[in-house]
Amino acid sequence: MASSSAFPQRPFAGNFSKLPDRSLGGAFGATSTAQAREQQRLERERERLERERLEREGQDPMSQLTEDQEREVNEAFGLFDLDKDKKIDYHELKVAMKALGFDLPKAEIVAILQTHGVPADPSASSQQQQQQQQQRGTGNMAAAAAGTTTSSAHHPTRLLLPLAQFQAVMAQKIQARDPREEVLRAFELFDEGGKGKIDLQDLRRVARELGEGLGEEELAAMIEEFDLDGDHAINREEFLAICLQ
Repeated sequence: MASSSAFPQRPFAGNFSKLPDRSLGGAFGATSTAQAREQQRLERERERLERERLEREGQDPMSQLTEDQEREVNEAFGLFDLDKDKKIDYHELKVAMKALGFDLPKAEIVAILQTHGVPADPSASSQQQQQQQQQRGTGNMAAAAAGTTTSSAHHPTRLLLPLAQFQAVMAQKIQARDPREEVLRAFELFDEGGKGKIDLQDLRRVARELGEGLGEEELAAMIEEFDLDGDHAINREEFLAICLQ
């Protein structure tokens, strides 16, 4: 009986490890990585085009704001950009705008995101999507993945607003705001209890909260200087006259 060594060697037997990985997991992972890279490239390109457009038009929206207003806009964005990626989502945008004095309804927030927002990074949930696709099988993997990607990329709550677009939106809204409304909002911060006037006790409280070491005589002199009707308090119209003169 011939020995086993007499059988010819199969040259392909040791080359299985060199075959490309055709597993579902590898294919889906590569697709997700490619999508993430493409998304990042598109976002960079969009930001570059926006900067170029503003330069061509000579319209830097933030240049129209005061230094205090510009600082407030940037601070509001930074405060709610928790992961520091220079983008905020629907909920962060709503709170940031409210902090700047703009309490907008949901429909307006969604409209801002649909106009100026960019899709969220799809790679964040790629592992979960991969598991779901493997369970569903190869027959409907492509359709299911396409459906998931499309819905998440276009749904308003899955859009993010970059810093440059936030600055442009807020600069436009601040410039369009009636200065009287801004002054009256400040009045309400002074007027504790909604009395319709700012008295000595209100000034004392605000000075204490701001860390201003003003004495009773100085506070009383401030009220006396601007109190036109002699009621020892400053009403809304008197406050407007102080701030808008």
